Order: sequence, then structure tokens, then C-alpha cells
Amino acid sequence: MQLLKPEILFVSHKYPPATGGMEKQSYELIQGVAKHTKVHLLVYNKGEQNLITFFLGLNRKILQMLRDNPGIQVIHFNDGLIASLALYHKGYEHIKRVVTLHGLDVVFPLRYFQQKIIPQFNRYDLLITVSHATAKEAVYRGISENKIRIIANGVDHQIADQSEMKLEQLQIKYPTLLSKPNYLITLGRPVKRKGFSWLLNQVVRDLPKDFQLLMVGPFNTEPKWTEKLLRLLPRKLYHLFTLFLGYPSDEAQIRQLLKDPEIASKVVHLGKVPFHDLQALLANSAAFLMPNIHVPGDMEGFGLVCLEASLAGTLVLASATEGITDAIHDRKNGILLPSADKEAWKTMIIQMLEDPTAFNDLKKSYQAYSRAHYSWEKMACNYWDVFQELVKEDQLSYIDLKNVSLSKV
Repeated sequence: MQLLKPEILFVSHKYPPATGGMEKQSYELIQGVAKHTKVHLLVYNKGEQNLITFFLGLNRKILQMLRDNPGIQVIHFNDGLIASLALYHKGYEHIKRVVTLHGLDVVFPLRYFQQKIIPQFNRYDLLITVSHATAKEAVYRGISENKIRIIANGVDHQIADQSEMKLEQLQIKYPTLLSKPNYLITLGRPVKRKGFSWLLNQVVRDLPKDFQLLMVGPFNTEPKWTEKLLRLLPRKLYHLFTLFLGYPSDEAQIRQLLKDPEIASKVVHLGKVPFHDLQALLANSAAFLMPNIHVPGDMEGFGLVCLEASLAGTLVLASATEGITDAIHDRKNGILLPSADKEAWKTMIIQMLEDPTAFNDLKKSYQAYSRAHYSWEKMACNYWDVFQELVKEDQLSYIDLKNVSLSKV
């Protein structure tokens, strides 16, 4: 007897039209699995309701979805926050439940969360982590290793399509670019773990005068009232709030460092730029830098931005820390450097700038490796395999019981 394809209910509060890495992963996962089976969605839409209302009504909505769609055999929760709330749900314990853990949703430094919530994740049937680093942190906190599967995130291969915008055109649009194609680039939100202020203060300050770093990503050139308000909180509460909100905790220090003449002469912060421009900026850069540092209670679950830079055709220099090492394999699709080791970073950057030809030759092979080993399609297929395996035993047991019943007739 042929096994039935399990229908999957995806539950997520991170989903388009909101933007971000988790939103992208959630969207691509759902779209990818939909190619294999019937999927159902309960996702948060900021334009339709507020987040608290979404969370409060979730148990009822899941039960209604199960009544309307009896073919659902697996419920997938897209991160640890929504899974924490679902621990208190009632009425669907018979359905297989799977959670994806991304990193911060494991290490978030709230004592109650660490001591009372994380160990209860063992009640779920399976926990998928996006990296070995996230899996290690989960096991350290009491989650059974037998319940964990590691599935790396994917990356959009369209990023590899060569941008038609040349350096000369970029210089017209962004006149702060130097005439030589030797600028380096960073990308991302200004949060402490990204290491941007560390890079400026410890590395950029000592680099040659003709060095230039372009910083891209959301950035407020003036402090907002929320920043001033959060600064009134005690240090511990400030850390918890900024982590939970994804607040730009490094922004104030970056802003201050950019006033230093030694640094300001070598760094330009472009803020957010259109995707097409970003693709061209990456493709024409000498290298992409991801200088992450360790921040207690925070972590980089997976280095997706490294893969995007690699696919765009630039050389990736990244810290050998946390989930970044699942995205970048040293000397295969990038170069890993010791985190917070300023001498190692300075030496590598100077070496690369002095002999650009040697490193330019690596870009194509590194890009090809990233393209061959990472994709959203591959990620979705891996999830689908896990979902099928999870329900296979139950389906086989049902078939055996049915055959026994028929044999007695």
C-alpha cells in the first residue's frame, strides 16, 4: 500500500510582506515544500492584525485549521519564540510538531526562558537547527540530541546573475567611491554581534590611507527617541530589550567612530540601497567582510549574508565563529579568520590589497562552490524528507493494524 503524502501546516510570525532573513527563509521553505505536497499557512501579516492578537488567537486557529483539513499530519513552527507560546496550546498533541531553531531563539539570556522553557522543547517531535552551532547550543541547554536535525538555510541563485552595472556607473551614482576597484564592503543591521564597531576601531584605523570600506544596511545618522529611552534602562534590561527587539545596539558606537578623522577618511556608510545596486556593489568589490564577534546571549545562527555575497561574485572574509562556519567553508567558498583577532584581519586585508590578482582568481571557484552546495530548493527538499520520515512510522503502524483487522474478517 502506498504511503500518503502528509499535508503540512506552517505557523510563522516571520513572513512577507515583512522583510528579513527569517522572513525569507520562511517564505522559501513554504514555497519549496508546496512543490511536494499540500501546505497550509497560519502566518502573521502586520497589515491585517497586531502581533499580540495573532499570538493570542493562535491555538484556536490551529484547531480550526485541523478540523477543516484532516489531512494535516505535521505542524511546523518557524522559530523558538512561537514554539515557546505553542507549548501552552491544547487539543492537537496527536499531530506531529516540528520547530526550526535559528540561534538567538536558543541563547536568549532570560533566566526563566533558559531554565523553564528551553527544556520543554523536548516535548516537540523534532527540532531542526539551521547550523551545527545552533544544535550545539540547544544540546547544551538540555534538548535531546536525538530530536535534532541540522538543515542549512539556502540562498537565492539569482544573486549570481551578473549585474550589468559597472564600477564607472556606480561611481556616478555613488560619487564617494574611489577611482580604483579596491573598496571592501560590509552589509547588515548594526547589532553588536556583527562586529562593525570592532572592525572600525581595531582594524580600519590602522589600514593604509588609500583603503576604503563601504558599509551598507539600515543606519540612523542621528539618534532616535527610542535609542535615548532604551539607554535609560539598566544594562541587563537594555541588553535583553535590544536582543528581543533586534534593535541596532551597535549604531551609536558606529556613529561616534565615524566622527573620528582617522576612520572617517576611509569609511562611507551608504545606508540602505536598492537590491540591484547592492548586487553591483558586491560584484565590483575587492571583498566582503563579516567580522562577527562573540556577544553573550546572542549568536549568528547562520551566515546567510556571506552566501549572498559569495553568490554575487565577491571574495568573503568572515569570522570563524558560530553559524557562519556552516555557510562558509574555509578556502572553499571564502576565507575564515579568527574572531576578534585584529592582527589576523589586518594582515589578510593588506595581503589581499597588495596582491589582488591572486585573490580575484579565487572568486569564481568560491562562487561555484556556494552555488553547488546551497540553494532554497535543496533546503526545502531536506525539510520535506524529514517531514515524510517523521510520519512514516505512524502510517506504517496504521497499515499494519488495518491489515490485521482485515485478516480477522
